[in-house]
Amino acid sequence: MSNVSIVLICLGAALVLLLAYAATRPDEFRVERRLRIAAPADKVWPLVGELRAFNRWNPYERKDPLIQGAYTGAASGVGSRCDWDSKEVGSGSLEITGQQPGRAVQMKLDFVKPFEAHNQAEFALQPMADGATEVRWTMHGPANFISKLMGVFIDMDKMVGRDFEAGLQNLRQLAEGKA
Repeated sequence: MSNVSIVLICLGAALVLLLAYAATRPDEFRVERRLRIAAPADKVWPLVGELRAFNRWNPYERKDPLIQGAYTGAASGVGSRCDWDSKEVGSGSLEITGQQPGRAVQMKLDFVKPFEAHNQAEFALQPMADGATEVRWTMHGPANFISKLMGVFIDMDKMVGRDFEAGLQNLRQLAEGKA
């Protein structure tokens, strides 16, 4: 057997092992970050419960100043929707699917580019005894095989989590009146 054949067999075996390992990864992903904001929940709520206000501190909007967006549906609340198209952050839509005013908002997040994905996002507010508010930003969704394979090389929690952390810092600045 030639050296080339041995190398090809080893590469094929490594590829099979990689694909088998990727198949064992979880079928869903979840990213969550929390931040304490020195402002009452009634001051934070309008910044998370309404899409136009959300886009004032949205870290993805800030990544591309040329992002194109459009609002449709209700002006606020359930049915409110924002579509975007960007060379930097892709294209997709975000729609409010549920709200518990002053406490939480649930959203459907659909990506079209750079890859198709359908996830859920939520902001939850927890008033603190000292008048501050803890804000929790969560995103979760299915992990198809391609996502699982990418997850072998890219840590989704770290990648998206950094953006969530930046966004929550932006939110803090607005809510605390430092922006």
